Amino acid sequence: MLSSAELERYARHIVMREIGGAGQQKLKNARVLVIGAGGLGAPVLQYLAAAGIGTLGVVDDDTVSLSNLQRQVIHDTDQLGEPKVASAAEAIARLNPNVKVEPHPTRLAGHNAISLISGYDFVVDGSDNFDTRYLVSDACFFAKKPLITAAVGQFDGSITTLRPFEENEDGEANPTYRCLFPQKPRDGLLPTCAEAGVLGALTGIIGAMQAMEVIKEVTETGESLVGRMMMFDARSFRMETIRYKRSPNNPLNGSSPMSWTELLEGA
Repeated sequence: MLSSAELERYARHIVMREIGGAGQQKLKNARVLVIGAGGLGAPVLQYLAAAGIGTLGVVDDDTVSLSNLQRQVIHDTDQLGEPKVASAAEAIARLNPNVKVEPHPTRLAGHNAISLISGYDFVVDGSDNFDTRYLVSDACFFAKKPLITAAVGQFDGSITTLRPFEENEDGEANPTYRCLFPQKPRDGLLPTCAEAGVLGALTGIIGAMQAMEVIKEVTETGESLVGRMMMFDARSFRMETIRYKRSPNNPLNGSSPMSWTELLEGA
């Protein structure tokens, strides 16, 4: 149950008809795994902690560097050189001591992805590379965990929600990440963040959207982004949403599904 201090802390949620005490209790009971404590992961962790998510898992094997601080706002100058999972845990403890943090100072890989993801109710992907995005989306499919995934460029970002292990109202399987992006880009085809740069505030906008989607999914409020991808252009400040469907050619829930091992071998 919510304590008297929690009732006061979350009062602005509790008075909302769509959230209320029952919704806040769902947030408290939820276990959310955040992949990456960087540009996207930082605002995700901050807003989910503030919202009262009961347990936050953080996966990141990197340490805080000075060039991170332009956008990774959960870390500060005094934490340079510290593991990002530890820095994030310290920030969350200051923000909301009611939240339990489970740090995972490791890189997500084929041997640990499903076991890590299986321990949580929802997963948020804030990684910055396609290898991890495909790995996370595949692992969430096999672990049957909802995934809120996003990506950012210099001035643009996108976000969608994936539940491909479930069916829509028409009895059709929901689409996978591989339905949206069938082919992984070749290594070196797209510039990295270090090479191209990224607007710091943009990661805050898209990361906050990811946190919003988690809150909606946990409390079952509003319309999900399943089958829809929202795209944001910071230069024109325009948003556009595209719809996408399951492709029968995708290797997860398509016509010829592959096993976890087969997918790893073909990665």
